[in-house]
Amino acid sequence: MNDLVRQHTALDDSDLEWLHLLVSEWQLLSDLSFADLVLWVPTLDGTRYVSVAQMRPNTGPTSYQDDMVGHLVPRGRRPMLDAALDEGRIVREGDPEWREEVPVRVESIPVRRDGRVLGVIARNTNLLTVRTPSRLELTYLQSASDLAQMIAVGAFPFPGQQVDMDASPRAGDGLIRLDADGIVQYASPNALSAYHRLGLAADLVGHHLGETTARLAPSRTPVDEGLAKLASGWAPREFEVEANDGVIHLRAIPLKPKGSHIGSLVLLRDVTELRRRERELITKDATIREIHHRVKNNLQTVAALLRLQARRIGSPEGREALEEAVRRVGSIAIVHETLSQNLDERVEFDEIADRVLAMVAEISPGRVAARRTGRFGILDAEVATPLSMVLTELLQNALEHGFGPGEQGTVEVTAVRGGTRRDARLLISVQDDGRGLPEGFDPHRAGNLGLQIVRTLVEGELGGKFDMLPASGQGTRVVLDLPVRAEKP
Repeated sequence: MNDLVRQHTALDDSDLEWLHLLVSEWQLLSDLSFADLVLWVPTLDGTRYVSVAQMRPNTGPTSYQDDMVGHLVPRGRRPMLDAALDEGRIVREGDPEWREEVPVRVESIPVRRDGRVLGVIARNTNLLTVRTPSRLELTYLQSASDLAQMIAVGAFPFPGQQVDMDASPRAGDGLIRLDADGIVQYASPNALSAYHRLGLAADLVGHHLGETTARLAPSRTPVDEGLAKLASGWAPREFEVEANDGVIHLRAIPLKPKGSHIGSLVLLRDVTELRRRERELITKDATIREIHHRVKNNLQTVAALLRLQARRIGSPEGREALEEAVRRVGSIAIVHETLSQNLDERVEFDEIADRVLAMVAEISPGRVAARRTGRFGILDAEVATPLSMVLTELLQNALEHGFGPGEQGTVEVTAVRGGTRRDARLLISVQDDGRGLPEGFDPHRAGNLGLQIVRTLVEGELGGKFDMLPASGQGTRVVLDLPVRAEKP
C-alpha cells in the first residue's frame, strides 16, 4: 500500500498512516457486512482511482476471486465512487452488478480524515446466497452500517488505537450489542457461552453488561467501578476479565454514527485455554532457568573442591592437571549462568567468550594479552556449551605451549558469521604470535589431552572442522568452521 499511495496519489504520510489504521480495523467491517472491501484512492491528477487494499469476509462468500490491489480505474467508469468522493456521503443507489453470473450489491463509503475525503471503500456483497436474515445477521448488518457511517464522518478508526489483529477478538468469536446506557440488546451464542464460562447463570439480554461483568470478577475493590465502565463500552478499550477459572478478552467499540453515542459493540473471545498454556510456559521457563542456575552453582562447587584438592597435591603435574580441570568446569558454568538469565535456550556468546578469555588469561597475568575481534552472535545452548570448552582448551594451549616463562605476546580470537540462512556458518580463529608449532606436528594425531577434547567436540558434537597451522609471520593459528543456526534479521 505504501508504494501504491506514494506512486499514484497526493496523500501525505499522515494520510497514509490513517489508511493503515483503517486497514488494520476493516476486517471487522467486512465480517459484519458479509462483504468484500476494496479501498480506492484518487490518483495525483484526479483522472483515475487506484485500489490500494482489499479485504474478504470470513463470514460469507467473496465477490472477487481475483486480487484487486494495484488496479487503476478511470474516473467516470464507476459513478458510485465519484459520487461518494465528491459528495462525501455513503452511496447505495443502483441495481446489483453481475460478475461471473453472481449478483453483487455495490456500495461506496467515503473515507474521511480531518474534514477531507481521502478515498472510497467499495463494499461488495455477494447476493447469491441471500435469505431471510437471522437476529445475529441483522445485528451484524446494523453494526456494520453504524461503523460505515463513522468512517464516512471521520470518527472511525480511533486515532492512537492500533489494533493487534492476531490478538484482538473478531466478530465470529463473540459479539454483544449495547444501547446507549450499556444495556445488552443482543448477545451472540459464542458471547453468551464465554460469559457462562465466567460463571453467569442467566441470559445477558436486558442486563447492564458493565455491572454484570464487575459482579462476576472475583475482586471487590474500586477496580470494579473501572471494570464496569470499560465493559459498558464508553471508550475504545481492550481488557481481560478472569473469573471462575475462565478468562475472556473483550474489546469495546463505541458507536457514534451521527456524532452522538448510540451504543457500543463489544467483541469478546474466550482465551481461557490460551492463558492456561501461557502460564504453563512461564512456569516451565522459570523451572528451566532455575535448573541452569543450580547446575551453575553445582559446577562452581565442583571447581572449588578441585581447587582445594590441587592445593593438597605435592606433585606439580597433578596440581596443573587439576587446575586445567577447574578451568574446564568453569567454562561450562559460565554458559549455564548465562542461560539462567534468558527466556530461551539461546545465548549471546560474545559475553561468554570474553569471560572465558579473562578466566584463561589468569594463567599468565600481565605476560600475554588476550583479545577478541568480530562477533560470535547468538548461539543455541547445545552449541554454546561445547564451544566454550573448545575455546578454553585452545586459549589454554596457546598460553601454555606458545610462550615460554617470562615471554610476552598476544593471543587473538576472531569470529565471523557467514554462509546463507540455510547453511549458516561460524568461522573462528585463535592466533598467537608465540614460538609456533614443532616440526612435523600433526594436530589430528597429537596425543595432547586438550587437543583430543577439541577434536572430539568440534568434529563429533558440533559437526564442524578443525585445523591447526603455522600463522603468517610467527606463531600458530587454529581455525574452526562450525555450522550454526542463522540469526534472525
